Amino acid sequence: MATRVPAIEGWFTTDALVGTKCATCGSFFFPPERVLCRNPACASSELEDVELSRRGKVWSFSVNHYAAPAPYVGKEPFEPYTVVAVELSAEQMVVLGQLAEGVDPSGLKIGDEVEVVIEPLFTDDEGNEHIVWKWRPAS
Repeated sequence: MATRVPAIEGWFTTDALVGTKCATCGSFFFPPERVLCRNPACASSELEDVELSRRGKVWSFSVNHYAAPAPYVGKEPFEPYTVVAVELSAEQMVVLGQLAEGVDPSGLKIGDEVEVVIEPLFTDDEGNEHIVWKWRPAS
Protein backbone atom coordinates (compact mmCIF):
# COMPACT_ATOMS: atom_id res chain seq x y z
CA MET A 1 0.00 0.00 0.00
CA ALA A 2 1.25 3.48 -0.90
CA THR A 3 2.38 5.83 1.84
CA ARG A 4 0.61 9.20 1.64
CA VAL A 5 2.96 12.14 2.12
CA PRO A 6 2.26 15.87 1.79
CA ALA A 7 3.58 17.36 -1.44
CA ILE A 8 4.25 20.53 0.60
CA GLU A 9 4.86 20.13 4.33
CA GLY A 10 2.93 22.40 6.70
CA TRP A 11 0.47 23.94 4.21
CA PHE A 12 -2.46 21.57 4.86
CA THR A 13 -3.76 18.77 7.05
CA THR A 14 -5.76 15.75 5.94
CA ASP A 15 -8.88 17.93 5.64
CA ALA A 16 -7.99 21.64 5.77
CA LEU A 17 -5.62 24.33 4.53
CA VAL A 18 -3.24 25.78 7.12
CA GLY A 19 -2.52 29.48 6.99
CA THR A 20 -1.28 32.01 9.47
CA LYS A 21 -2.99 34.94 11.16
CA CYS A 22 -1.23 38.01 12.47
CA ALA A 23 -1.98 38.48 16.17
CA THR A 24 -1.63 42.26 15.82
CA CYS A 25 -3.64 43.24 12.72
CA GLY A 26 -5.67 40.06 12.10
CA SER A 27 -4.48 39.56 8.51
CA PHE A 28 -4.51 36.00 7.15
CA PHE A 29 -1.85 34.48 4.90
CA PHE A 30 -1.56 31.44 2.66
CA PRO A 31 0.88 29.93 2.22
CA PRO A 32 1.70 30.26 5.91
CA GLU A 33 4.03 33.14 6.80
CA ARG A 34 6.74 32.28 9.32
CA VAL A 35 8.71 35.53 9.77
CA LEU A 36 6.80 38.84 9.53
CA CYS A 37 3.27 40.00 8.80
CA ARG A 38 2.95 40.72 5.06
CA ASN A 39 0.51 43.58 5.68
CA PRO A 40 2.51 46.72 4.76
CA ALA A 41 0.80 48.66 7.57
CA CYS A 42 1.94 46.15 10.22
CA ALA A 43 5.41 45.10 11.36
CA SER A 44 4.39 42.31 13.74
CA SER A 45 6.17 38.98 13.92
CA GLU A 46 3.44 37.38 16.07
CA LEU A 47 1.90 34.87 13.67
CA GLU A 48 -0.24 31.90 14.63
CA ASP A 49 -1.17 28.83 12.58
CA VAL A 50 -4.89 28.66 11.77
CA GLU A 51 -7.12 26.37 9.73
CA LEU A 52 -8.61 28.32 6.85
CA SER A 53 -12.20 28.10 5.66
CA ARG A 54 -12.96 24.78 3.95
CA ARG A 55 -15.37 26.45 1.50
CA GLY A 56 -15.17 29.41 -0.80
CA LYS A 57 -16.41 30.76 -4.12
CA VAL A 58 -14.77 30.40 -7.51
CA TRP A 59 -13.12 33.73 -8.26
CA SER A 60 -11.46 32.58 -11.51
CA PHE A 61 -10.14 29.42 -13.18
CA SER A 62 -8.10 28.28 -16.16
CA VAL A 63 -7.31 24.97 -17.82
CA ASN A 64 -3.54 24.42 -18.04
CA HIS A 65 -2.63 22.58 -21.25
CA TYR A 66 1.15 22.74 -20.71
CA ALA A 67 3.39 21.14 -18.08
CA ALA A 68 4.56 23.61 -15.44
CA PRO A 69 8.32 24.17 -15.15
CA ALA A 70 10.44 22.70 -12.35
CA PRO A 71 10.23 22.47 -9.43
CA TYR A 72 6.56 21.51 -10.10
CA VAL A 73 6.13 17.73 -10.20
CA GLY A 74 3.02 16.16 -11.67
CA LYS A 75 1.68 13.06 -13.31
CA GLU A 76 3.59 11.49 -16.16
CA PRO A 77 2.62 11.63 -18.93
CA PHE A 78 1.32 15.17 -18.55
CA GLU A 79 -2.47 15.59 -18.46
CA PRO A 80 -4.19 18.99 -18.69
CA TYR A 81 -5.53 20.21 -15.35
CA THR A 82 -7.63 23.11 -14.11
CA VAL A 83 -6.31 25.70 -11.67
CA VAL A 84 -9.02 27.36 -9.58
CA ALA A 85 -8.70 30.67 -7.70
CA VAL A 86 -11.05 30.45 -4.70
CA GLU A 87 -12.13 33.43 -2.62
CA LEU A 88 -12.28 32.70 1.10
CA SER A 89 -14.56 35.50 2.28
CA ALA A 90 -13.92 35.11 6.03
CA GLU A 91 -10.16 35.48 5.48
CA GLN A 92 -10.50 38.05 2.65
CA MET A 93 -8.08 36.19 0.44
CA VAL A 94 -7.87 34.12 -2.75
CA VAL A 95 -6.22 30.68 -2.70
CA LEU A 96 -5.13 28.77 -5.81
CA GLY A 97 -5.45 25.02 -6.19
CA GLN A 98 -6.22 22.39 -8.78
CA LEU A 99 -9.73 21.22 -9.56
CA ALA A 100 -10.41 17.81 -7.99
CA GLU A 101 -10.07 14.62 -10.02
CA GLY A 102 -13.12 13.72 -12.09
CA VAL A 103 -14.69 17.21 -12.02
CA ASP A 104 -15.46 18.53 -15.51
CA PRO A 105 -14.27 22.16 -15.73
CA SER A 106 -16.84 22.93 -18.45
CA GLY A 107 -19.52 22.97 -15.73
CA LEU A 108 -17.59 25.37 -13.47
CA LYS A 109 -18.77 28.99 -13.17
CA ILE A 110 -17.47 32.09 -11.43
CA GLY A 111 -19.26 32.31 -8.06
CA ASP A 112 -19.79 28.54 -7.66
CA GLU A 113 -19.27 27.31 -4.10
CA VAL A 114 -16.39 24.84 -3.77
CA GLU A 115 -14.76 22.97 -0.90
CA VAL A 116 -11.22 21.81 -0.24
CA VAL A 117 -10.35 18.12 -0.57
CA ILE A 118 -7.04 16.32 -0.22
CA GLU A 119 -6.08 14.19 -3.23
CA PRO A 120 -3.01 12.64 -4.84
CA LEU A 121 -0.82 14.88 -6.98
CA PHE A 122 1.60 12.18 -8.14
CA THR A 123 3.19 8.89 -7.10
CA ASP A 124 6.98 8.74 -6.91
CA ASP A 125 9.30 5.91 -7.98
CA GLU A 126 9.20 4.39 -4.46
CA GLY A 127 5.38 4.20 -4.57
CA ASN A 128 4.77 7.12 -2.20
CA GLU A 129 1.57 9.02 -2.99
CA HIS A 130 2.22 12.76 -2.74
CA ILE A 131 -0.99 14.53 -1.73
CA VAL A 132 -2.12 18.13 -2.10
CA TRP A 133 -5.27 20.25 -1.61
CA LYS A 134 -7.71 20.57 -4.50
CA TRP A 135 -11.14 22.13 -4.98
CA ARG A 136 -14.43 20.39 -5.81
CA PRO A 137 -17.99 21.67 -6.08
CA ALA A 138 -19.51 21.90 -2.60
CA SER A 139 -22.01 19.19 -1.76
